[in-house]
Amino acid sequence: MDKKIISDLDNCPEEDKERMSTMVDQLQFRDSLRMYNSVVERCFNECVDTFYRKSLTKQEETCVLRCAQKFLRLSTQVGLRFSDLNQEASTRDKGVFK
Repeated sequence: MDKKIISDLDNCPEEDKERMSTMVDQLQFRDSLRMYNSVVERCFNECVDTFYRKSLTKQEETCVLRCAQKFLRLSTQVGLRFSDLNQEASTRDKGVFK
């Protein structure tokens, strides 16, 4: 994050910080719901072929589980990579601002 933005936030009144924190939480929650809905829709469309029964067939259930597991593994890998990149950028910034 930009150093100026962080220092500006430190100077904000506590009420504004709380409001910003609430907004960030709401945006993160909304994004999580969108991602969840996207995974559900994608896995459903990819795996469910018939609508003759109320429940999934064993093949459809297995497909949905594999689809969700793939998504979770990918999300974990992407999160770790972003964390690595953020840490590298932070280290670089510390060297620049010394």
